[in-house]
Amino acid sequence: MNVDDLRTRFMREGLLRSALDDDPFEQFEHWYRAAIDSGIPEPTAMCLATVALDGQPWQRLVLLKVFDRQGFVFFTNYSSRKAEQIADNPQVSLLFPWQALGRQVKVTGKAEKISAAESLKYFITRPRGSQIGAWASPQSRVIKSRALLDSMVDEMKRKFASGHISLPPHWGGYRVTPDSMEFWQGRENRLHDRFIYHQLAAGNWSIERLAP
Repeated sequence: MNVDDLRTRFMREGLLRSALDDDPFEQFEHWYRAAIDSGIPEPTAMCLATVALDGQPWQRLVLLKVFDRQGFVFFTNYSSRKAEQIADNPQVSLLFPWQALGRQVKVTGKAEKISAAESLKYFITRPRGSQIGAWASPQSRVIKSRALLDSMVDEMKRKFASGHISLPPHWGGYRVTPDSMEFWQGRENRLHDRFIYHQLAAGNWSIERLAP
């Protein structure tokens, strides 16, 4: 079944409370796998929203690299704008924009750094060029030219010419632990189906339908 057919089917069937898993992590797993299996571009892309000290919201796309019952993990430079904002205010939101399937998942929660061991486990799986880039780029900082960035990359290539590239001390992962997760299914006439899970005590979740 192609993507257009899937979208048509999902929109026709809608989302019923009786079809939802009581566990939002299980429900996310179902939709996440459907997005991957559909072949849509960048199914792991998620919009990360943070808020600066002056109240200004910022958004950017990052890639989901690990998903488990503890939350959603992405990786970045710990000196980047997003990292500075998370240090000041760890409350963030995520959005999975699977519009080709007529679906969205929205997550709110707290972002925290993962361990260096967890970051290293992922770092060693990255392509060599991406490893070099993590060392070379002063992410979110103003630079004078592309040539300067290229020269920093060349410098790191020389530094690690022997082969092994270590984990940069300024680079690693964050895990977003959700306190709410909303599943949005598009329907005709913009009468969409929306259900939101809220974290309760003892690992339980409430589920409520939202108006479109």
